[in-house]
Amino acid sequence: MADVQNGDFCSRNPLELFEQVTTQGEKVRSLKAEKAPKDEIEAAVKLLLSLKLSYKTATGQEYKAGSPPTDFTPVSNGPGDAEDEDFVDPWSVQTSNAKGVDYDKLIVRFGSSKIDKDLINRIERVTGHKPHHFLRRGIFFSHRDMNQILDAYENKKPFYLYTGRGPSSEAMHVGHLIPIMFTKWLQEMFNVPLVIQLTDDEKYLWKDLTVEKAYQYAIENIKDLIACGFDINKTFIFSDLDYLGTSPEFYKNILKVQKHVTFNQVKGIFGFTDSDCIGKISFPAIQAAPSFCTSFPQIFNNRKDVQCLIPCAIDQDPYFRMTRDVAPRIGYPKPALMHSVFFPALQGAQTKMSASDPNSSIFLTDTPKQIKTKINKHAFSGGKDTVEEHRKYGGNCDVDVSYMYLTFFLEDDDKLEQIKQAYTSGALLTGELKKALIETLQPLIAAHQQRRKQVTSEMVKEFMTPRKLAFDY
Repeated sequence: MADVQNGDFCSRNPLELFEQVTTQGEKVRSLKAEKAPKDEIEAAVKLLLSLKLSYKTATGQEYKAGSPPTDFTPVSNGPGDAEDEDFVDPWSVQTSNAKGVDYDKLIVRFGSSKIDKDLINRIERVTGHKPHHFLRRGIFFSHRDMNQILDAYENKKPFYLYTGRGPSSEAMHVGHLIPIMFTKWLQEMFNVPLVIQLTDDEKYLWKDLTVEKAYQYAIENIKDLIACGFDINKTFIFSDLDYLGTSPEFYKNILKVQKHVTFNQVKGIFGFTDSDCIGKISFPAIQAAPSFCTSFPQIFNNRKDVQCLIPCAIDQDPYFRMTRDVAPRIGYPKPALMHSVFFPALQGAQTKMSASDPNSSIFLTDTPKQIKTKINKHAFSGGKDTVEEHRKYGGNCDVDVSYMYLTFFLEDDDKLEQIKQAYTSGALLTGELKKALIETLQPLIAAHQQRRKQVTSEMVKEFMTPRKLAFDY
């Protein structure tokens, strides 16, 4: 799946589209009033219709003169100022709020549903297990059609899991583990097949990489995925560069999606411009195709009705809003989704980790010393400037990156609450909070590195071989 990267996306938000349609409409009227040449008027009208279609795609509403899109303006964490706006798309996440993105507003903007207490309780009843701490703590906070998945499971109807990884570097960082850890838990709870897509083709198109280097990164990332402990009998991991050339059914689904999504629609959804290469414009169909079970005939025995559940970060939702729109038109069930929050950079929650900036991330290849140094030197603190002030006023867990990281990786709810209370009261100092994070991450990453050493080329090949899994369809 696409990773966030800055600078590749020239977005037109709904309000900007509204203004462009208005301006173009005035131009058309002016040309007609001036009795301009017919071909000039036709070209202007064609552009106006294109803008109106982009506006409808972006908002779900027809353009109405004088009625700007009040429900689809960019999400804002505070009153008024444009510089306070949250910006979220598959390539870039920006917010000026030290607490991070306002996810409640993002739910409204994207039109998804909140994972509330009722849904968490239902998941617990259906699985018979305590919900994952990512659910209990709101780290997976939004969904589409999760109740349908639970209905299917209760009625003994099959579904499968699909997640992905955009291999932009040889080493993954701890933020990449969030959807992977949760997907593994879902697979264990529901005992279902899992497909994991490595979008090495996407990384070749978006980054300054050769095809060979993108594929090499995919293989290295697959070793990390295998080290996370997935069951080889229930999991198929594939590289687009590898699988696309060997699977006619996968390619057929890509073609079906491409035929049912117009250029204007992808421009409206993803902000592509006329200067983007055609590979970028066609790529969303490749990320959509694993949502359909016929892309994997070796697993699903050519069935067309097995629904898919996709755990992913919320920035990937535009791909799957497009997919859900297309699915019924090509005879498939809509994929369901569960969305996670963003994993913050060490420097603060305004940005996501970047694989290109080693100091913004804790990598799975980092040594215990590197982990300690990075956290002590770079982790943004919510503590006060002096020990005296901190003891008196306490720290702010809402903006403290070390505490944020503990919410992801410290599974003990009681211990996490004790740390929060101690830090908020001033009893726990920033250095002590950072020490707690270091002591949590060092053994976790060391254990991952030991497991990864056991991953052989033969294991990678077996996980990547299209084959029947341990399920009958």
